[in-house]
Order: sequence, then C-alpha cells, then structure tokens
Amino acid sequence: MNETEVQTFWNAHPCGDHIVGGLRQEFADDYERFFTAYDKWRYQQEGHIPACLDRFDWRHKKVLEIGLGQGAESEQLIRRGAHWSGLDLTAESVARVGARLSLRDLPHDDLKQGSALEIPYPTGSFDHVFSHGVLHHIPDILTAQKEIRRVLKPGGTLVAMLYARNSLNFQLSIRVVRRAVLAGAYPLRNVVPFKGMLRQHLDNAEVVGLRSYLDIDTFTHRNTDGPLNPFARVYSPQEVARDFPDFELVDTFQRYMHAPPLPVHGMPGGDRLGWHLWVTLRARA
Repeated sequence: MNETEVQTFWNAHPCGDHIVGGLRQEFADDYERFFTAYDKWRYQQEGHIPACLDRFDWRHKKVLEIGLGQGAESEQLIRRGAHWSGLDLTAESVARVGARLSLRDLPHDDLKQGSALEIPYPTGSFDHVFSHGVLHHIPDILTAQKEIRRVLKPGGTLVAMLYARNSLNFQLSIRVVRRAVLAGAYPLRNVVPFKGMLRQHLDNAEVVGLRSYLDIDTFTHRNTDGPLNPFARVYSPQEVARDFPDFELVDTFQRYMHAPPLPVHGMPGGDRLGWHLWVTLRARA
C-alpha cells in the first residue's frame, strides 16, 4: 500500500460527500447549501464531536489540522478561537475547505495541499496538531508521527480520533457479522442480484479470492469507509503507544456507538465500546 492509492481514493470520494447526495450531484456546486446540509447531518449523526472538542482549550493556539474532509471540524476549531492552518492530501478537499472558509468569512492562517509524510511547515510551528479520522488511513504512520512531532513546539500536543479496536463495530460487526454475511452470500453471487455495498464486496472477493478477502486486515480496509477504501487501521491504546513512539500517550476516551448493520446507533455504551477512540499525545522532549 502506498500514499498515492490513498490519495486517489479520497480525491475521488471526498469524505461524507455521498451521504447528503453529493456536492456535484444533489447540490449542483452550491457550496453554501451543501455545507449546511452536510453539517446538519454530521452533527446529528456524530453529535458527540463538539463536546469532545470542548475538552481542549484552542483559544489563541496555533493549530494544524491534518486531513480536512468537508471542513466541518475546521470551522469548529476556528470558531473556538484557534489560529488555524489546514493540510490535506487531496486537491478536492483543499478546494472545498477553501470555499467554506471564504463563504463563511472564517479567519485562518493557512491552507495547503500536502502530505503528512512531509509536512510543509517549519519545525516548531504549532501548539497543537488535530486530526479527526485521518491518521488511521496513513500506511507509513511512523514517518507521519515523526513529522507531526517535528512541527509541534516543545511540549505540544496531538489530538486525534482513531478507529477503535476495542469497539462493538470492530469486534462484532466487522470481525463476525459482516464476514459471515459475505461468506454466506458469496456462493450465490451469480444467482442473486445483490446490490450496493454487498455487491461491491462480492466483486472484490471474486478478484482476490474469498479466503484472502476475509483476512481480517484486508477486510478491515474495506469495511471502514466503504468497500473501495484502500487502507485503514484500528487502534487500541497500546497500539497507539507503539505507532507514535515520539509521543507520550496522555489520555484516551471512546465515543460513538455505531456498528452497522447492528441497530445500535446512538445507544448507551459508546464510552466503552464506541467506534471513535480519541487520544491526546504529548510530544516527547
């Protein structure tokens, strides 16, 4: 796996775009109407995010956000007083976030397209680095965390949301339920007119073979952000400590009870079995 494949996927499938019908399709490039609809969906679906952001003091801090999506959290950080700069691997996300910043007159320091493997900012530029749902998609995470450490000031912090290994979504939905459904449907793939994501999973499995596709690493890649997603990891706190050796793990907590196709969305238990693992890491001296 390499960064180019990851970049190609996310440039073609901007995070969350399809959920509300698509900027180009449903909204005909009406950015303001699209952002309004997207933010409404996002904070209804993942209403824990603003409260999670409020656990940290962003006021007057120089903050670099890595991985921008549609810029929803970018706006949240700026409105909380951050001196914000943004970095994304894809030109599409940078263009969309630039439009959001302009349309909503949001003050910011900088916005760039670039790689977390070679962050285009000087050493010691930021008080905090923030990344929501992005770092687990970087294959060479050891290089990325070293670069994040470099651009932080001494004692600076990295606040990130990573997919949680110790979650209902991974341990039951992905590892058991979805694999069982795919294995059961596979012998019928040329008989039953399966559609949607299941159809794509069946096509994927036919290319590499069912046994290889059901390997938990491969299956995890294809079951976090759609069956075409090329790469994703899940993390326990111990694995965070392993993959971010230039940091000290200060705090972790989980949120977001979500495990499709299980009907558990929004139910209690997200603080123990939630899909989102929030971590705070302090740069080592």
